[in-house]
Amino acid sequence: MIIGITGGIASGKSTAAQTLGDWGAHVIDADKLGHRAYLSGTQAFDQVVATFGADTVGEDGEIDRRILGGKVFGQADKLKALTDIVWPAIRAMAAEEINQIQSEQPQRPIVLEAAVLIEAGWQDLVDTLWVCVVERDVAVARACARDGFEPSAVEARIDAQLTNQERIAAADAVIDNSGDPELMINQLKELWQKTGAATP
Repeated sequence: MIIGITGGIASGKSTAAQTLGDWGAHVIDADKLGHRAYLSGTQAFDQVVATFGADTVGEDGEIDRRILGGKVFGQADKLKALTDIVWPAIRAMAAEEINQIQSEQPQRPIVLEAAVLIEAGWQDLVDTLWVCVVERDVAVARACARDGFEPSAVEARIDAQLTNQERIAAADAVIDNSGDPELMINQLKELWQKTGAATP
């Protein structure tokens, strides 16, 4: 069983994935793969430098994500050029890890946590898609408290992402994380049990 988990900022998707990991699943964090996607020596590194310029490489010889971010921020065409490079690289690494786990531990559930799972079209990698949703004002408050963002910065990020309605339309299951953390855990536990996995 491969479970895809996605959601917007401060929706609890990482907490959900971590919880399933505590219950025995193998968790693949697409964000961590994203950091590896264009390390020096990879094809994606070469493509990023060729597309966005040699000044994207920092003194350590790696892509300076801050400089790169500045080049694509607020520019849809440049952001698409970047995701066209990075998303296939992340997908390839995720698929490789899925195959490895399925080969070594065929009965072990796998969780693929990815903020852009729907946008990147990775639904075919998973058997079921669980979407974490949170009310907008709750997401803003949580992100500000957690990351020290200004509310306007969080609002801008939310507006740049898919809406909850768009995610829900693609979901096999919806986890509402607007309330108490225990309520989310209970929803997770119910979904987890339906997969046939050992109950925590």
